[in-house]
Amino acid sequence: MTRQAFLKVENLSVGYGGTTVLTDLDLSIGKGEFVALLGSSGCGKTTLLRTIAGFAKPSAGAVSVAGRDVTQLPPDKRGMALVFQSYALWPHMTVAQNIGYGLKLQGRSRGEIEKRVTEMQALLGLGGLGSRKPGQLSGGQRQRVALGRALAIDPEILLLDEPLSNLDARIRLTVRHEIRSLQKRLGITAIHVTHDREEAMVMADRIVIMNAGRIEQQGTPEDVYNRPASPFVAAFMGAENLLTMQARVSGEHIELMESAMSPPTVTGRGGRDVTSGPVELRFRAEAASLVRNGEKTTPAAGALELRGQVASVTYPGGHWRHAVHLGNQEILVDADRPFDQGETVKVHVPESSLFIFNA
Repeated sequence: MTRQAFLKVENLSVGYGGTTVLTDLDLSIGKGEFVALLGSSGCGKTTLLRTIAGFAKPSAGAVSVAGRDVTQLPPDKRGMALVFQSYALWPHMTVAQNIGYGLKLQGRSRGEIEKRVTEMQALLGLGGLGSRKPGQLSGGQRQRVALGRALAIDPEILLLDEPLSNLDARIRLTVRHEIRSLQKRLGITAIHVTHDREEAMVMADRIVIMNAGRIEQQGTPEDVYNRPASPFVAAFMGAENLLTMQARVSGEHIELMESAMSPPTVTGRGGRDVTSGPVELRFRAEAASLVRNGEKTTPAAGALELRGQVASVTYPGGHWRHAVHLGNQEILVDADRPFDQGETVKVHVPESSLFIFNA
Protein backbone atom coordinates (compact mmCIF):
# COMPACT_ATOMS: atom_id res chain seq x y z
CA MET A 1 0.00 0.00 0.00
CA THR A 2 1.60 3.27 -1.10
CA ARG A 3 0.37 6.46 0.50
CA GLN A 4 1.95 9.89 0.71
CA ALA A 5 3.33 10.43 4.22
CA PHE A 6 0.87 12.31 6.44
CA LEU A 7 2.45 11.64 9.83
CA LYS A 8 6.25 11.47 9.89
CA VAL A 9 8.58 10.46 12.71
CA GLU A 10 12.20 11.22 11.84
CA ASN A 11 15.39 10.25 13.70
CA LEU A 12 13.44 10.01 16.95
CA SER A 13 15.28 9.27 20.21
CA VAL A 14 13.48 9.08 23.56
CA GLY A 15 14.66 8.11 27.03
CA TYR A 16 13.63 8.20 30.66
CA GLY A 17 16.36 9.12 33.13
CA GLY A 18 19.46 7.28 32.01
CA THR A 19 17.52 4.65 30.04
CA THR A 20 17.22 4.99 26.27
CA VAL A 21 13.92 3.60 24.96
CA LEU A 22 13.92 4.67 21.29
CA THR A 23 16.99 5.46 19.19
CA ASP A 24 17.05 7.13 15.77
CA LEU A 25 13.64 5.76 14.78
CA ASP A 26 11.91 6.62 11.49
CA LEU A 27 8.26 5.96 10.59
CA SER A 28 5.91 7.37 7.95
CA ILE A 29 2.13 6.88 8.01
CA GLY A 30 -0.28 7.75 5.20
CA LYS A 31 -3.49 9.72 5.58
CA GLY A 32 -6.38 7.37 6.34
CA GLU A 33 -4.04 4.47 7.12
CA PHE A 34 -4.56 2.17 10.11
CA VAL A 35 -1.17 1.18 11.56
CA ALA A 36 -0.64 -1.24 14.45
CA LEU A 37 2.46 -0.96 16.62
CA LEU A 38 3.01 -4.55 17.69
CA GLY A 39 5.47 -5.90 20.23
CA SER A 40 5.97 -7.34 23.68
CA SER A 41 6.09 -5.28 26.88
CA GLY A 42 9.07 -2.95 27.04
CA CYS A 43 9.74 -2.83 23.29
CA GLY A 44 9.00 0.93 23.05
CA LYS A 45 5.65 0.92 21.27
CA THR A 46 3.77 2.87 23.97
CA THR A 47 6.66 5.34 24.31
CA LEU A 48 6.47 5.95 20.55
CA LEU A 49 2.72 6.53 20.74
CA ARG A 50 3.05 8.89 23.72
CA THR A 51 5.78 10.84 21.93
CA ILE A 52 3.61 11.21 18.84
CA ALA A 53 0.77 12.39 21.10
CA GLY A 54 3.00 14.90 22.91
CA PHE A 55 2.97 13.28 26.35
CA ALA A 56 6.67 12.29 26.10
CA LYS A 57 9.43 14.59 24.85
CA PRO A 58 12.14 13.32 22.51
CA SER A 59 15.82 14.01 23.13
CA ALA A 60 16.34 14.14 19.36
CA GLY A 61 14.32 13.94 16.17
CA ALA A 62 11.02 15.37 14.97
CA VAL A 63 7.32 14.58 14.62
CA SER A 64 5.39 16.26 11.81
CA VAL A 65 1.79 16.15 10.58
CA ALA A 66 0.98 17.17 6.99
CA GLY A 67 4.34 18.92 6.77
CA ARG A 68 3.81 20.83 10.05
CA ASP A 69 6.40 20.27 12.79
CA VAL A 70 4.52 19.44 16.00
CA THR A 71 7.48 18.18 18.04
CA GLN A 72 7.32 20.96 20.63
CA LEU A 73 3.56 21.49 20.61
CA PRO A 74 1.42 20.41 23.60
CA PRO A 75 -0.96 17.45 23.09
CA ASP A 76 -4.06 19.61 22.57
CA LYS A 77 -2.44 21.53 19.70
CA ARG A 78 -1.49 18.54 17.57
CA GLY A 79 -4.85 17.60 16.04
CA MET A 80 -4.76 14.19 17.71
CA ALA A 81 -6.87 12.29 20.22
CA LEU A 82 -5.70 9.46 22.46
CA VAL A 83 -7.84 6.61 23.80
CA PHE A 84 -6.15 5.29 26.94
CA GLN A 85 -5.93 1.66 28.03
CA SER A 86 -7.88 2.53 31.21
CA TYR A 87 -10.38 4.70 29.22
CA ALA A 88 -9.80 7.51 31.83
CA LEU A 89 -13.49 8.46 32.00
CA TRP A 90 -14.66 10.96 34.61
CA PRO A 91 -16.70 8.81 37.06
CA HIS A 92 -18.83 11.76 38.29
CA MET A 93 -19.83 12.77 34.76
CA THR A 94 -22.55 11.24 32.61
CA VAL A 95 -21.90 9.58 29.27
CA ALA A 96 -22.93 12.77 27.47
CA GLN A 97 -20.69 14.93 29.64
CA ASN A 98 -17.71 12.63 29.12
CA ILE A 99 -18.15 12.61 25.35
CA GLY A 100 -18.52 16.39 25.27
CA TYR A 101 -15.64 17.12 27.64
CA GLY A 102 -13.07 17.92 24.94
CA LEU A 103 -15.55 20.17 23.14
CA LYS A 104 -16.19 22.06 26.38
CA LEU A 105 -12.44 22.65 26.80
CA GLN A 106 -12.40 24.05 23.26
CA GLY A 107 -15.04 26.60 24.27
CA ARG A 108 -17.77 25.30 21.96
CA SER A 109 -21.35 26.50 22.54
CA ARG A 110 -23.82 24.38 24.49
CA GLY A 111 -25.94 23.76 21.39
CA GLU A 112 -22.93 22.72 19.34
CA ILE A 113 -21.76 20.34 22.08
CA GLU A 114 -25.21 18.73 22.44
CA LYS A 115 -25.48 18.22 18.69
CA ARG A 116 -22.04 16.63 18.43
CA VAL A 117 -22.60 14.42 21.48
CA THR A 118 -25.88 13.18 20.01
CA GLU A 119 -24.08 12.36 16.75
CA MET A 120 -21.38 10.42 18.61
CA GLN A 121 -23.91 8.47 20.68
CA ALA A 122 -25.78 7.47 17.54
CA LEU A 123 -22.56 6.57 15.71
CA LEU A 124 -21.34 4.36 18.57
CA GLY A 125 -24.61 2.72 19.58
CA LEU A 126 -24.89 4.65 22.85
CA GLY A 127 -28.34 6.10 22.24
CA GLY A 128 -30.41 6.31 25.43
CA LEU A 129 -27.33 6.02 27.67
CA GLY A 130 -26.41 9.71 27.78
CA SER A 131 -27.55 10.23 31.38
CA ARG A 132 -25.76 7.19 32.82
CA LYS A 133 -22.47 7.33 34.74
CA PRO A 134 -19.48 5.15 33.68
CA GLY A 135 -20.03 2.88 36.68
CA GLN A 136 -23.42 1.91 35.25
CA LEU A 137 -21.96 0.75 31.92
CA SER A 138 -20.43 -2.49 30.68
CA GLY A 139 -16.78 -2.63 29.66
CA GLY A 140 -17.66 -2.46 25.99
CA GLN A 141 -19.90 0.57 26.55
CA ARG A 142 -17.19 2.40 28.52
CA GLN A 143 -14.78 1.72 25.68
CA ARG A 144 -17.25 3.27 23.21
CA VAL A 145 -17.64 6.35 25.43
CA ALA A 146 -13.86 6.82 25.49
CA LEU A 147 -13.80 6.45 21.72
CA GLY A 148 -16.68 8.92 21.36
CA ARG A 149 -14.86 11.50 23.50
CA ALA A 150 -11.79 11.13 21.26
CA LEU A 151 -13.74 11.39 18.01
CA ALA A 152 -16.01 14.24 19.11
CA ILE A 153 -13.24 16.81 18.66
CA ASP A 154 -12.78 15.62 15.05
CA PRO A 155 -9.06 14.77 15.31
CA GLU A 156 -6.83 14.28 12.28
CA ILE A 157 -5.17 11.30 13.97
CA LEU A 158 -6.66 8.77 16.41
CA LEU A 159 -4.19 7.13 18.82
CA LEU A 160 -5.22 3.90 20.55
CA ASP A 161 -3.17 2.66 23.52
CA GLU A 162 -4.22 -1.00 23.96
CA PRO A 163 -7.89 0.07 24.33
CA LEU A 164 -9.22 -3.51 24.19
CA SER A 165 -6.97 -5.16 26.77
CA ASN A 166 -9.47 -4.68 29.61
CA LEU A 167 -12.34 -6.34 27.75
CA ASP A 168 -13.20 -10.01 27.95
CA ALA A 169 -12.41 -12.12 24.88
CA ARG A 170 -15.97 -12.20 23.46
CA ILE A 171 -16.52 -8.44 23.70
CA ARG A 172 -13.02 -7.76 22.37
CA LEU A 173 -13.82 -9.49 19.08
CA THR A 174 -16.91 -7.33 18.59
CA VAL A 175 -15.32 -4.01 19.57
CA ARG A 176 -12.21 -4.41 17.43
CA HIS A 177 -14.47 -4.97 14.41
CA GLU A 178 -16.46 -1.85 15.35
CA ILE A 179 -13.32 0.29 15.66
CA ARG A 180 -11.98 -0.89 12.31
CA SER A 181 -15.32 -0.32 10.55
CA LEU A 182 -15.62 3.14 12.10
CA GLN A 183 -12.07 4.08 11.09
CA LYS A 184 -12.75 3.05 7.49
CA ARG A 185 -16.07 4.90 7.39
CA LEU A 186 -14.56 8.14 8.76
CA GLY A 187 -11.31 7.83 6.79
CA ILE A 188 -9.36 8.82 9.89
CA THR A 189 -5.66 8.05 10.37
CA ALA A 190 -5.22 5.62 13.27
CA ILE A 191 -2.26 4.24 15.22
CA HIS A 192 -3.01 1.30 17.51
CA VAL A 193 -0.61 -0.06 20.14
CA THR A 194 -1.11 -3.75 20.95
CA HIS A 195 0.77 -6.86 22.03
CA ASP A 196 -1.95 -9.09 20.54
CA ARG A 197 -0.84 -10.52 17.16
CA GLU A 198 -4.33 -11.48 16.00
CA GLU A 199 -5.71 -8.07 16.95
CA ALA A 200 -3.08 -6.35 14.82
CA MET A 201 -3.64 -8.76 11.92
CA VAL A 202 -7.40 -8.19 11.65
CA MET A 203 -7.44 -4.44 12.32
CA ALA A 204 -4.44 -2.88 10.61
CA ASP A 205 -3.50 -1.97 7.05
CA ARG A 206 0.14 -2.16 8.12
CA ILE A 207 1.88 -3.75 11.09
CA VAL A 208 5.03 -2.25 12.60
CA ILE A 209 6.77 -4.86 14.73
CA MET A 210 9.01 -3.35 17.41
CA ASN A 211 11.82 -4.95 19.37
CA ALA A 212 14.13 -3.30 21.93
CA GLY A 213 13.29 0.23 20.83
CA ARG A 214 13.63 -0.26 17.10
CA ILE A 215 11.46 -1.34 14.18
CA GLU A 216 12.22 -4.97 13.38
CA GLN A 217 9.90 -5.17 10.34
CA GLN A 218 6.90 -3.41 8.89
CA GLY A 219 4.47 -4.41 6.17
CA THR A 220 0.98 -5.64 5.46
CA PRO A 221 -0.36 -8.37 7.77
CA GLU A 222 0.23 -10.88 4.96
CA ASP A 223 3.83 -9.72 4.49
CA VAL A 224 4.94 -9.98 8.10
CA TYR A 225 3.08 -13.27 8.60
CA ASN A 226 4.30 -15.07 5.48
CA ARG A 227 7.67 -13.34 4.96
CA PRO A 228 9.22 -12.60 8.37
CA ALA A 229 12.51 -10.75 8.02
CA SER A 230 14.19 -12.11 11.15
CA PRO A 231 13.96 -14.99 13.64
CA PHE A 232 12.39 -12.57 16.14
CA VAL A 233 9.57 -11.63 13.76
CA ALA A 234 9.01 -15.27 12.77
CA ALA A 235 8.69 -16.30 16.43
CA PHE A 236 6.49 -13.31 17.31
CA MET A 237 4.19 -14.13 14.39
CA GLY A 238 3.68 -17.66 15.67
CA ALA A 239 6.56 -19.67 14.17
CA GLU A 240 7.80 -20.78 17.57
CA ASN A 241 9.17 -24.18 16.56
CA LEU A 242 12.95 -23.85 16.35
CA LEU A 243 15.52 -26.28 14.93
CA THR A 244 19.19 -25.80 14.12
CA MET A 245 20.78 -27.54 11.11
CA GLN A 246 23.66 -27.22 8.68
CA ALA A 247 22.90 -25.83 5.23
CA ARG A 248 24.69 -25.58 1.89
CA VAL A 249 23.48 -22.77 -0.38
CA SER A 250 23.90 -23.09 -4.14
CA GLY A 251 22.21 -20.66 -6.51
CA GLU A 252 18.47 -20.73 -5.79
CA HIS A 253 18.59 -23.87 -3.67
CA ILE A 254 19.26 -24.56 -0.01
CA GLU A 255 20.38 -28.05 0.91
CA LEU A 256 19.62 -28.92 4.53
CA MET A 257 22.19 -31.53 5.45
CA GLU A 258 21.28 -34.97 6.78
CA SER A 259 21.04 -35.28 10.55
CA ALA A 260 19.95 -37.84 13.13
CA MET A 261 16.41 -36.50 12.88
CA SER A 262 16.06 -35.89 9.13
CA PRO A 263 17.23 -37.02 5.68
CA PRO A 264 18.89 -34.43 3.40
CA THR A 265 16.41 -31.90 2.00
CA VAL A 266 16.75 -29.51 -0.94
CA THR A 267 14.39 -26.55 -0.69
CA GLY A 268 14.01 -23.32 -2.65
CA ARG A 269 15.94 -20.25 -1.58
CA GLY A 270 12.91 -18.08 -2.36
CA GLY A 271 14.77 -14.79 -2.09
CA ARG A 272 16.04 -15.58 1.41
CA ASP A 273 19.31 -13.92 2.39
CA VAL A 274 20.92 -17.15 3.60
CA THR A 275 24.52 -18.35 3.29
CA SER A 276 26.07 -21.78 3.81
CA GLY A 277 26.68 -22.83 7.40
CA PRO A 278 24.55 -23.28 10.53
CA VAL A 279 20.94 -22.13 10.12
CA GLU A 280 17.84 -21.70 12.26
CA LEU A 281 14.61 -23.23 10.96
CA ARG A 282 11.31 -21.89 12.26
CA PHE A 283 7.77 -23.01 11.49
CA ARG A 284 4.28 -22.92 13.00
CA ALA A 285 2.62 -25.86 14.72
CA GLU A 286 -0.38 -25.69 12.37
CA ALA A 287 1.83 -25.58 9.25
CA ALA A 288 3.35 -29.03 9.79
CA SER A 289 1.64 -32.39 9.36
CA LEU A 290 2.04 -35.67 11.25
CA VAL A 291 2.40 -39.05 9.54
CA ARG A 292 2.62 -42.46 11.21
CA ASN A 293 6.03 -44.00 10.71
CA GLY A 294 4.74 -46.97 8.71
CA GLU A 295 2.55 -44.98 6.33
CA LYS A 296 3.72 -44.78 2.73
CA THR A 297 3.83 -41.04 2.10
CA THR A 298 6.17 -38.84 0.13
CA PRO A 299 6.63 -35.23 1.25
CA ALA A 300 6.00 -32.54 -1.34
CA ALA A 301 8.97 -31.15 -3.24
CA GLY A 302 11.08 -28.92 -1.02
CA ALA A 303 9.34 -30.02 2.19
CA LEU A 304 11.36 -30.88 5.28
CA GLU A 305 10.87 -34.35 6.75
CA LEU A 306 11.63 -34.97 10.43
CA ARG A 307 11.58 -38.20 12.42
CA GLY A 308 10.52 -38.18 16.05
CA GLN A 309 8.36 -39.56 18.84
CA VAL A 310 5.14 -38.19 20.31
CA ALA A 311 5.84 -37.06 23.87
CA SER A 312 2.41 -35.68 24.82
CA VAL A 313 -1.01 -34.88 23.32
CA THR A 314 -3.40 -32.08 24.30
CA TYR A 315 -6.65 -30.70 22.90
CA PRO A 316 -6.72 -26.85 22.90
CA GLY A 317 -9.89 -26.85 20.76
CA GLY A 318 -10.44 -27.50 17.06
CA HIS A 319 -7.33 -29.67 16.73
CA TRP A 320 -4.98 -31.94 18.66
CA ARG A 321 -1.59 -30.53 19.64
CA HIS A 322 1.37 -32.92 19.83
CA ALA A 323 4.73 -32.36 21.48
CA VAL A 324 7.19 -34.34 19.37
CA HIS A 325 10.69 -35.22 20.55
CA LEU A 326 13.42 -35.01 17.91
CA GLY A 327 16.42 -36.31 19.81
CA ASN A 328 17.07 -33.66 22.47
CA GLN A 329 14.84 -31.08 20.76
CA GLU A 330 11.06 -30.74 20.95
CA ILE A 331 8.54 -29.22 18.54
CA LEU A 332 4.76 -28.75 18.55
CA VAL A 333 2.62 -30.08 15.70
CA ASP A 334 -1.16 -29.79 15.24
CA ALA A 335 -3.31 -32.50 13.68
CA ASP A 336 -7.03 -33.14 13.20
CA ARG A 337 -6.72 -36.50 14.99
CA PRO A 338 -4.73 -37.59 18.04
CA PHE A 339 -1.62 -39.76 17.76
CA ASP A 340 -0.62 -42.05 20.61
CA GLN A 341 1.87 -40.94 23.21
CA GLY A 342 5.17 -42.71 22.51
CA GLU A 343 4.28 -43.33 18.86
CA THR A 344 7.05 -42.92 16.28
CA VAL A 345 6.05 -40.37 13.64
CA LYS A 346 7.26 -38.32 10.71
CA VAL A 347 6.72 -34.56 10.55
CA HIS A 348 6.41 -32.85 7.16
CA VAL A 349 6.91 -29.07 6.90
CA PRO A 350 6.01 -27.54 3.50
CA GLU A 351 8.60 -25.38 1.77
CA SER A 352 6.36 -22.29 1.92
CA SER A 353 5.95 -22.63 5.70
CA LEU A 354 9.64 -23.07 6.48
CA PHE A 355 11.48 -19.91 7.57
CA ILE A 356 15.27 -20.20 7.33
CA PHE A 357 17.80 -17.79 8.84
CA ASN A 358 21.53 -17.93 9.39
CA ALA A 359 22.23 -18.84 12.99
